[in-house]
Amino acid sequence: MYKSIMNKIIFLMASVIAAVTFASEASALPLFARQTGMECAACHFQHFPMLTAFGRAFKAGAYTMMGAQTKVEGDNLSIPGTLNFAVLTTAGYSKNNSDTAATIDPLVANTGARTTGDGTFYMPGTNGEFSLFVGGRTSENSGALAELGMVQDAGQGAGLSSAKIPMLWEVGGEGTRAGVVPYTTDGQGASYGYEVLNTGANAIHTMLFIGGDFNGSVAPVLSAQQYIGTGAPATGFAFVVNNPNYFVNLTKFNQVGPADLGGAGAALTSTYLRAAGIFDLAGWDTGVGIQSWSGSSTAVTFTDTAAIDPANILPYNAPVTLNPSFALMETKAWAIDGQMQNTLGNNMPLGIYVTYARAAASDAVTVNAYNGGADTKSSFNIAAELGVIPEKATIGFGIRRGKSGDTTITGSNASDNAYLLEASYKLAQNMLLNLVYTSQSGDYWNAANTAALGSKQTYINLATIF
Repeated sequence: MYKSIMNKIIFLMASVIAAVTFASEASALPLFARQTGMECAACHFQHFPMLTAFGRAFKAGAYTMMGAQTKVEGDNLSIPGTLNFAVLTTAGYSKNNSDTAATIDPLVANTGARTTGDGTFYMPGTNGEFSLFVGGRTSENSGALAELGMVQDAGQGAGLSSAKIPMLWEVGGEGTRAGVVPYTTDGQGASYGYEVLNTGANAIHTMLFIGGDFNGSVAPVLSAQQYIGTGAPATGFAFVVNNPNYFVNLTKFNQVGPADLGGAGAALTSTYLRAAGIFDLAGWDTGVGIQSWSGSSTAVTFTDTAAIDPANILPYNAPVTLNPSFALMETKAWAIDGQMQNTLGNNMPLGIYVTYARAAASDAVTVNAYNGGADTKSSFNIAAELGVIPEKATIGFGIRRGKSGDTTITGSNASDNAYLLEASYKLAQNMLLNLVYTSQSGDYWNAANTAALGSKQTYINLATIF
């Protein structure tokens, strides 16, 4: 096993060196870079979406900082002269050890269909992401950010993915701001209202961004919070106090996202609490925090109600009809996390991220939105990334020691462990190429789950934002 791991590390290193040899220098100015006139690296640690101390400060300022752009100002009016947009795309290749199309049904293979077990390519808008972002300053003390999916998902139309309007005013001194952030998201969770650490406390803030993570094998290895499933639909109000040395986020939310309720609105019956301290520890930019989810909430699931032809005569690409159903679920979980970021030796940045999370079991009466199993779901994760070529290339790893909460496999809480190896190269500040290998093991990965999901996965992913 040691030899196998070393071979994978050598392969990733060789790929990064090849990218360094043939790629050219470039820079870019996406959404907020256009507003501030600053390069992407000013806000992002090593690469997007990771945040530096300056990136945290920009977010704490409710996206209001101006620089390169002119402002339209008047009596109680201060907005950019230009409304800023950005586009995010992902493209790549994904292969795992799940069943191939021919294994599932020879008819699928005969039609040319493929599964990720066969290995599949994804492009912007075809399983890969193609999203439009709009946002920026809306007043001296408020801003906005919205993401719109520009392609149609299975059974659902293109439309709003996430949106928030942070309104944060200066209170007292020493950079303290307080206010409220109304928000909605289809998959970033209750923490979407306000989060600045890179531990996966929010779904987007981990050291890897993979557009074709079809079996969820990347973020759950890097972050315990993402392993228990807190990156879910959510709508609510985040009440925030932020200081360069700490932040507190008290959120009332419902476990639904944009359009889930069909215009009926959301009852904010769940509570999310986040508190974190940020400080310098012997030169390391350090953050330590806690998270708590409590209460109960309406959750929505979509069921395929399309007619199924038992004779397999209908084409496999026949339209799918997804109907929503609603249930009252508990939102019970907690987590602790920490990060340390610094620059070592020859200006080589290093980030270390440690997380632990637990979600209570479900029972016959009440289902926990973060754990459908009959036992506690938990995970301890460590991830790290080193900039082997500063501001260009990284190598990293992630380790998970998890308990799935599933008692149906062995009669006890099935173990769910994993490791991840990755290398990245920035073709430009706004173009990130990743090579990723994940391997999952433990009781949970029996023959059936491996066949259905794939326990081992390889990715080549290119994310571009402009």
